[in-house]
Amino acid sequence: MKTCYVENKTNRINCRKTECRFWNDKCENKCVISESANGSKTLQEIGDIFGVTRMRICQVEKKILSKLERILNKEIL
Repeated sequence: MKTCYVENKTNRINCRKTECRFWNDKCENKCVISESANGSKTLQEIGDIFGVTRMRICQVEKKILSKLERILNKEIL
């Protein structure tokens, strides 16, 4: 099963599915998933994409890392 992300990456075209939950006008190729595959972004760049501050992105990042650490620690024990 091919996803639109795979199709867009394979054919090197920008996404046109505006109803997709990953669509974002502020991304270069209009897809958050495709944009994330284009390499590292600064907190400011990510904040600009989602319309929040870099501090909020930092808070979300810390929360995600904390959750991942708890999950990994449970699997190890």
